[in-house]
Amino acid sequence: MATQATARHGISFLRFAIAVQTLTIFLQAVSAGLLLTASYGETLHSVGARVMYGASMLYVLAAILAWKPGGGSTRPIWQATGFLVLASVQVVLGIAHVPSVHLPLGVAMFGLSVLALSKR
Repeated sequence: MATQATARHGISFLRFAIAVQTLTIFLQAVSAGLLLTASYGETLHSVGARVMYGASMLYVLAAILAWKPGGGSTRPIWQATGFLVLASVQVVLGIAHVPSVHLPLGVAMFGLSVLALSKR
């Protein structure tokens, strides 16, 4: 019984982490729009990038914690690690000012994050 309760808490934390990541990616799209219209858009997008990267790290941590107690599949860990890699690439492309790849990758990340959230 205790193992099931721990596993449920791990999964709920994992779902929370994915939801936070999804929200931060969405807010990055909003702040990208503000880049074009507001003087504070660049600052907001830059801060948002750091928060989104932290949310991706939280997702990895949550996936590891959800796996350990229940001894389940490592698939969520690999998915979370993939998101962290995509977030790293996204940050590098943003700093390098490569919008032709940065923007589509952001859209893909949002879609994948929504998909991951719907599966949890």
